[in-house]
Amino acid sequence: MKQPPPISSGLAMTLVLGVSSVLAGCAAPTHTASTTPLQAHALGLSDTPSPAVNNAWWRHWNDPQLDHLIAQTLQGSPSMAEAQARVQRMQALSGLADAASLPQATLGGEFSRQRYSANGLFPPPIAGRTWSNDTLQAGVGWNPDLWGQHRAELASAIGQVRAAQADAAAAANALVHQVVRGHVALARLLAQRDVAERVVQQRQQMQQLVQQRREAGLDTRIEQAQSDSTLADAAAQAEGLKEQITLTRHQLAVLSGQAPQALDAWSPRLDALRLEAMPATLGADLLGRRPDVVAARWRVEAAQQDIHVARTQFYPNVNLSAFAGFNALGMNHLLDSGSRQYSVVPAVRLPLFDGGRLRAQLSGREAERDSAVANYNNAVLNAVKEAADAIGSSLSVDRQWAAQSKALASAESAHALAQQRFQAGLGNRLAVLSAESAVLTQRRMAIDLQARQFDNRAQLMRALGGGWAGDAAAAPSTTVSAP
Repeated sequence: MKQPPPISSGLAMTLVLGVSSVLAGCAAPTHTASTTPLQAHALGLSDTPSPAVNNAWWRHWNDPQLDHLIAQTLQGSPSMAEAQARVQRMQALSGLADAASLPQATLGGEFSRQRYSANGLFPPPIAGRTWSNDTLQAGVGWNPDLWGQHRAELASAIGQVRAAQADAAAAANALVHQVVRGHVALARLLAQRDVAERVVQQRQQMQQLVQQRREAGLDTRIEQAQSDSTLADAAAQAEGLKEQITLTRHQLAVLSGQAPQALDAWSPRLDALRLEAMPATLGADLLGRRPDVVAARWRVEAAQQDIHVARTQFYPNVNLSAFAGFNALGMNHLLDSGSRQYSVVPAVRLPLFDGGRLRAQLSGREAERDSAVANYNNAVLNAVKEAADAIGSSLSVDRQWAAQSKALASAESAHALAQQRFQAGLGNRLAVLSAESAVLTQRRMAIDLQARQFDNRAQLMRALGGGWAGDAAAAPSTTVSAP
């Protein structure tokens, strides 16, 4: 009976791959995403592009002190150094993922000298003598990317790098936001301190007048006690503002990576700052300008690629390896033709029964993807809310400022009339000081509203991404299909 021809190793591997692919295709489960990314039209964003934001928007406030402090912060802050270290770590991991798809080559040598037992496994002339056992060998290995595993791993790693870069930009944006708000808060406190010191002086003058009136029999001890109380209260408020000024300076110094006392002479002026016109609408492109939103989108993309990696584990894994070199007992025979050795090893691995490990791994990746989408949706909602809140508050504060300006002007007018009456001998000094109290109260309110204008503008700039556009164009689509 005639025997069938032998099957070659290449044909055998092809048959194994074909059968394995069919089995793995049947074993790989499907998944329907339980969470989908939010779209811009569902958030009430218009198609009109949002206004461009300068990536150094604070420079338009015309405060060189603020420019210097922000530059110092971005250069010396420990949190920025930490963010950059995370970027470098993710870049290193992406390099590892890229290397996995390339052939690997090694070259090695092993040289040893050993005495072989006279009563062991090796016969004479090896037995009982000392020999050099030397090997010189070159090897290559390759894991072909038949199912896209390495491509998906590399895409996931790149997504994590982009996310880390966007996180670093978000950290810089948050730092600038904190410094600007701290700068405005310090300017507000300094302005309030000046008013408080004037209030203390005014209360001292009123106390002297009450003391004189009491000595003249025009006031009683009740008015004297009330005057003393208001003076003590004004002094306590002034001292409280000085404490807040000190703490704010310490906070700004630490934010910028300096010693707490480094900014003890830092004295910004609120009335020296200037504001630009404010945007009235938010466009859908807002979502691509926020580095935290873009980072969340890249993490969704990376999680999607991780799902693909988990699915490839159901398919055959092919490894190709080979080596060639020399091996001999004795250095003098190492390079002889008879010392040659070589091997070619194609290997195929297909998981058939793993107790559900691969399905559990895939389910875990799918859950991570759903979590990443949920985090993205949360970042989108927060971005839109923060921008809308900043615009709404800014518009309201502007209207409050207009009304407050009228109130301050009226109080100043009343104070001027009281001074005129006093100079004409128609009124007393106490009436002038009382009118000035109303002016100082209105100035306090005006300072607070002016500070809120700048504070809200800083929040709006942060909500609009702080002018960042480093990775917006390369960011993946927010529409992520189910695997």
